[in-house]
Amino acid sequence: MTTAKQLAGLLLLTTALTFPGMAYAQGTNGNAAVDAEADEEPIDQSADAANEEDQADVPEISVPGGAIIVTGRRQRDITRSSSQVVSVLSTEEIARTGEGDIAGALGRVTGLSVVGNGRVYVRGLGDRYSLALLNGLPLPSPEPLSRVVPLDIFPTNVIASSLVQKTYSPNFPGEFGGGVINLTTRAVPDETFLTISGSISGDTETTFQNGYAYYGSSSDWTGFDSGARDIPDVLRNYLDDSIANGTSIGSMNQSQIEDLAWTLTPRRFATLQIIGEQRPNFSGGLSAGTSLDVGDDGRLGLVLSANLSNSLNNREITRQEAGNANTDYSRYENDFVTDNHILANALFSAGYEFDDHVIRWTNLFIRDTVKQASLASYKIADVAEADFLRQNTGWYERQLIDSQLVGEFKFDKLSLDVRGGYARTDRRAPYNLTYIYAKTNNAADTYGDYYRVDLSGSGQQALQESGVQVSFSDLNEELWYGGLDLSYEMADNLSATVGYAYTDTSRYTERRAFQLRASVDLNFLNPDGDPDIPPLDPAAIPALQQILTAAGTRSPWLLFNAATFNMFNVNLLESGSTTPAFGAGLTIHAGYGQLQWLPAPSVTVQGGVRFESAEQSSTPIGANNTATARVNKKDYFLPGLTLTWEPADDFQLRASGSRTIARPQFRELISQIYFDPETNRSYSGNPNLNDSELLNFEARGEYYLNSQSRFSLAGFYKKIDNPIEAFLAGDGTISYANAPSATLYGAELEAQLFQDLSDWGGWFETKQLVLVGNYTYTQSSLKVGSETILIDQGGNASEFPANQIFTDGAPLIGQSDHLVNLQLGFEDTDKLQQLTFLVSYSSERPTYRSQGGLPDVIEKPGVSLDIVARQGFTIKGKEIEAKFEARNVLGTRHQEYQVNAAGLRIDNNTYDVGTTFAISLSATL
Repeated sequence: MTTAKQLAGLLLLTTALTFPGMAYAQGTNGNAAVDAEADEEPIDQSADAANEEDQADVPEISVPGGAIIVTGRRQRDITRSSSQVVSVLSTEEIARTGEGDIAGALGRVTGLSVVGNGRVYVRGLGDRYSLALLNGLPLPSPEPLSRVVPLDIFPTNVIASSLVQKTYSPNFPGEFGGGVINLTTRAVPDETFLTISGSISGDTETTFQNGYAYYGSSSDWTGFDSGARDIPDVLRNYLDDSIANGTSIGSMNQSQIEDLAWTLTPRRFATLQIIGEQRPNFSGGLSAGTSLDVGDDGRLGLVLSANLSNSLNNREITRQEAGNANTDYSRYENDFVTDNHILANALFSAGYEFDDHVIRWTNLFIRDTVKQASLASYKIADVAEADFLRQNTGWYERQLIDSQLVGEFKFDKLSLDVRGGYARTDRRAPYNLTYIYAKTNNAADTYGDYYRVDLSGSGQQALQESGVQVSFSDLNEELWYGGLDLSYEMADNLSATVGYAYTDTSRYTERRAFQLRASVDLNFLNPDGDPDIPPLDPAAIPALQQILTAAGTRSPWLLFNAATFNMFNVNLLESGSTTPAFGAGLTIHAGYGQLQWLPAPSVTVQGGVRFESAEQSSTPIGANNTATARVNKKDYFLPGLTLTWEPADDFQLRASGSRTIARPQFRELISQIYFDPETNRSYSGNPNLNDSELLNFEARGEYYLNSQSRFSLAGFYKKIDNPIEAFLAGDGTISYANAPSATLYGAELEAQLFQDLSDWGGWFETKQLVLVGNYTYTQSSLKVGSETILIDQGGNASEFPANQIFTDGAPLIGQSDHLVNLQLGFEDTDKLQQLTFLVSYSSERPTYRSQGGLPDVIEKPGVSLDIVARQGFTIKGKEIEAKFEARNVLGTRHQEYQVNAAGLRIDNNTYDVGTTFAISLSATL
């Protein structure tokens, strides 16, 4: 394994993922191949001339193998000509949606939906069934809850195209359930350019409204901490010693505990502030590129892009829990959250084209930061007279660094593709502070009218809910990848491709959480035992152990005010001390072979098999770590076959079948608590998970009216063995388990129409109507009986009947029955002038399974309407683009809820999203 890793690092080669098919002739850009010989009929030169403009607009796509391989027809439309089912968003189509990130743009593609923070689901399957690639190469994820990097951190202006392939071919990695998403970055520009852009935006829930914040550091607005959040030596030494040597708080003396406790609640992170009339959001960017001739036939291109955006977002969230009678609430919470989201990214790429060869070097940096402040008020039925407040301040930074080198070489009938690189992601969340205050409202309580933090761990029932907690988490993941592809045209109608791919992923994750405790130091109050000083009234001790704050003032840092600190015997409790850190790894060796055969000019057969040998592990780290280690070694043969038949010039039929897999995510294998600030939920993994295995079948008919307009109808079916599903565990965390099996089937309908309006005359002479619509119907069903499954309980594997965790016939997590996307646009064919209305609809989908007879938690995305207007004009010879956006015009809410047997609706995570307005300008100099 070490030798293979060293070879991968030296060769910088990557996964062998050529597009299925055969290259008869390759364009000079290395991104598209067309059969100019398969059809022996004379070529209509006038038709070629008419299509010349369309051919020039082929999207720039970089996939392993160095070319988009098409079937035996002359069309350059990749959606039509590829031997697999693909959808391609070009730069123009991405721009038409007006989306600022690529996840939003992909949400317009048939069968795709965006869930949470940029996680793209294909055909209702979770992100574990989706594969995201950058220039054909894998990406690691900085998110503990996501297998692939969330695509909302990729700005659309650095992406030349987005390709989605929904049918499997063996040149892709075997973890292919719903589809693969390949992003291609900009490489060799056609001409020198310099573009400067800026935007300002706001939404009805946030802009000029009150919000919460805390100081943090002076550079927080950039998404980079000034160093204020660096862990002090006292705390760092304890964290390191506890892992290396098993040091625990219980083994420390009082002085050491107090020194440690002093570092945990810095005032700059703990003091919540109200910010009145919050500012609008802003963003700015710069991109530049040039190309120059090198030698007789070479061309070198350079592209540089950098962007920074800073936005604020308020959410007033309703969260509820049902009581035992299921007719009323046992807990009712209103949580007001303000997120300050800062996204910084930079891209540098160099491309060199010579003869029919292309070399690309791409470097990407993305940093995505959320600074969060919130205050929740809530009631608990068991102490109905009391009021509670929960204050949270947090900092969550995600960072991706990716460097990749690609060589695509064409030698007559032989093609060679070499790819490789290195990527690292990091997620850091230091000083996430939680303060819970209680106001007893008890007339017999001297301080009943004040909010208090009780650190004694005892006292009145209402006060037992209160306390102070602080957590630190850190995650880093490194990925090395390399591969080699070799394609050879054996005959005019037969080609073969073989390849090898290697990936090595390693992850380290650490989470530490502390609770503060304090009791009155009686020796401090009467250090010398002076008989003239009366003894302390025992009734006063509980009050001294509580931090008193006037309602509305709430300065929790007063806990460690120098004037009072020595009055207490301070103690700390560390939660999760038996699972502080984990390592995880996944090493894959893969080889494949595939053939593409044209038995007749109208028929294409593409098929092959992939062999994957993988070792996946999760390893508890720390002298006191009690979690279970896991090593899973498995080999798979994964075949795929696709048939394409063109019975008429404008009509074609496809049929495909394949076997693929889905491995557990690292997060799902690790028995460590993870708190998601987006949903206010805690998650914990299950090291007993097994791989899921899928059988995939699809049939599709496609009708093409012309080069831009088309209609298609498809049906698909999947059988999944051991699907991994999220469920609510008994301790209130969300965990994971393998259900016995599941089936999924559905249909897709897609139509795209470009209608020339020149016959209308006048203003319409240069206008066209754009109508794009798609609908996906999906049904899924778990197959569950009394089979035994393994779940994790406190680090130990426990056997449970499957029907105690899952319900037979329930849909898969994240699956919507109906997905609808509509685009209605008017645009000018001679200049940049567009007005587009975008409508999307997703029906209800389960978020996670519940136990104890409670129904699943349901998300209701509903209907969303967006309006995007773009206008181009020229000032002093410089091209200017102005854009106006109105998002969520209908004000659709975010809703996650349950409805129990008594008909009571229980909101888990429901809030108003508001309507967003944005104005932006970009100038190309």
